[in-house]
Amino acid sequence: MPDIERLLRSVLDQWRAGIDEHNPQAVAELFTGDAIFQGLRPYSVGPQGVFDYYDSQPTGMTVDFSVLESRRLGDDAVLGYIAATFVLPTGEVKDLRLGLVIVRAGGDWRIAYYQAGPAPG
Repeated sequence: MPDIERLLRSVLDQWRAGIDEHNPQAVAELFTGDAIFQGLRPYSVGPQGVFDYYDSQPTGMTVDFSVLESRRLGDDAVLGYIAATFVLPTGEVKDLRLGLVIVRAGGDWRIAYYQAGPAPG
């Protein structure tokens, strides 16, 4: 597995754990202070919007993901194209594609850009 995919997976494993545990604070802490976040409703900037978005998701929702593509944008930035499958407590499944950019921020890797959309039909 390429190093850049490992970087993406390390951040996304934490993201998945926060979602699976319904811990919106843990998810929000993975984002930079000026992160652009586009879930499935209007976008927000910064961790508070991320917190609000995931806080409104139902308890019991889970997610799994796979890295489809990854590119190094520079020494401190990585681009990822991700397949994400969200399972709601009702059993409803939402297959999405995520575009994201993670950046090195103070020694840690954080999400600076996140955009979700439906998987191609």
